[in-house]
Amino acid sequence: MDKLMNITVGDMLNNIAKKYPTKLAVKYIEVNYTRTYYEFNKEVDKYAKGLLGMGIRKGDHVAVWATNYPEWLILFFATARIGAVLVTVNTNYKEAELEYLLSNSDSKALFICDGIKDIDCEKIIYSVCPELRKCKPGELNNERLPFLKYVISFDNWYEGMYNWSQIPYFGVLVSNEEYNAVKHSIDPDDVVNMQYTSGTTGFPKGVMLTHNNIVNNGMAIGDCMKFTTKDKLCIPVPFFHCFGMVLAIMASVTHGAAMVPLLWYTPMKVMHAVEYEKCTAVHGVPTMYIRMLEHRDFARYDFSSLRTGIMAGSPCPVKVMQDVIDKMNMKEITITYGQTEASPACTMTTVDDSLEKRVATVGKELPFMETKIVDPETGEDLPNGQPGEFVVRGYNVMKGYYKMPEATAAAIDKDGWLHTGDIAIKDDDGYYRITGRIKDMIIRGGENIFPKEIEDFIYTHPDVVDVQIVAVPSQKYGEEAYAFIIKREGSKVTPKDIQSYVANNMARHKVPSYVEFIDKMPMTASGKIQKFVLRDMAKEHLNVKGDNFVYVDSEQ
Repeated sequence: MDKLMNITVGDMLNNIAKKYPTKLAVKYIEVNYTRTYYEFNKEVDKYAKGLLGMGIRKGDHVAVWATNYPEWLILFFATARIGAVLVTVNTNYKEAELEYLLSNSDSKALFICDGIKDIDCEKIIYSVCPELRKCKPGELNNERLPFLKYVISFDNWYEGMYNWSQIPYFGVLVSNEEYNAVKHSIDPDDVVNMQYTSGTTGFPKGVMLTHNNIVNNGMAIGDCMKFTTKDKLCIPVPFFHCFGMVLAIMASVTHGAAMVPLLWYTPMKVMHAVEYEKCTAVHGVPTMYIRMLEHRDFARYDFSSLRTGIMAGSPCPVKVMQDVIDKMNMKEITITYGQTEASPACTMTTVDDSLEKRVATVGKELPFMETKIVDPETGEDLPNGQPGEFVVRGYNVMKGYYKMPEATAAAIDKDGWLHTGDIAIKDDDGYYRITGRIKDMIIRGGENIFPKEIEDFIYTHPDVVDVQIVAVPSQKYGEEAYAFIIKREGSKVTPKDIQSYVANNMARHKVPSYVEFIDKMPMTASGKIQKFVLRDMAKEHLNVKGDNFVYVDSEQ
């Protein structure tokens, strides 16, 4: 990327469609949907015009609560083209969370799918808005959600709702002149998307991202992977998260690469899509890769077409990275670090970086942004090699939290630096290593312990599939380390074996005082480990005794 682009999402897609009209844009293997860039761009126009005719205007907030449907993809670009703001809803949300988001975001419309795993979307929206059963489509009147007027189903026909298939017909109400005037009135610095943070503390906050935020970040990400029109990206990560929207959709479309989205993740579907479609890239959080590598049918699949992709979303274990390179042929796999408030990527490794750098670091800062390490207490700059808080400034920093000026001011200081809350170390070559969250750091008897360092080492144990370490209160030391471990099926490893393994290779204060074996890690819908859930579990289990749980004071 030689310079920053100043362009809207809609115009960017239009330019790519003109440049690569016959190139494959998107292909689904689970539903009948395949489009070239020319075809996809035309379909986006059809629905964008329909949304205008239906009553969606520039600046309106439009929520979408669905898995990775083709309709989701069309809606994203159609709302962007007319200046509406797409509000992405976590697919794990249930009634109270959905109502909070719709209320806080002032959403005028909600698009839903039939069901998401154990969640009945229609049942929930009728519970939140019982008036919907009796009103005409587009005329919802709910006191708790005064902005919400439209509910649209991607699937079936329901009382009080429009159906997705009806939207293009509203386009006849809008002249071409009116449609073009709306398209040309949009500024690249306008908000195009609102993503709600996971809300592990307090209520979720709506992160406002602009066209320039996500177009330029997507371009930089695709550049790091050397994406071209010859690439085909398998997308098992959810669209509602920045990983799906920016690292996948925007990185692909800015480079004319093809997208192979999955409605939702399963290891088998990813492996099948990669082999069947000969994908050159695949994205995922570490847990997604671990589940593929551990799958009983892994060896039956052909990964020879793979070249690159991204592992991100949570700290990437060195051993898992190495296994993906060696066993999935992803010799040019990259790691991206960032957060939603930074739209999201701040640093990234490239396909040209050495194997050591690509495995052990999260790369250098991306072009046209500034990054540094500061003392979290004083805000003073810290030298290379010293851990501190990672901060970033540049085009990628969010416009702010919606209707939350105080929270925005707490995240972005007066000089424009976004404070991430992550602990990082920068080496003399400009590469960063993320060692954890400030709030995750364990202070044991005055010693600072960074969970990721111990997690990375425990991953090297042959009987360990996954590991997460959290802090628990200690009368003796203030805090101690508690390890949750998923062990390999059939393994006879014991908690004491794990502690001995760490004690023989690391300083004794880094030996987890508690080790517990569990079957699976609690995760968000986007695949992030919920450490706050693990912390709560650990506190509950502190007095438990048994074969799967042991306490050892490493100082004795």
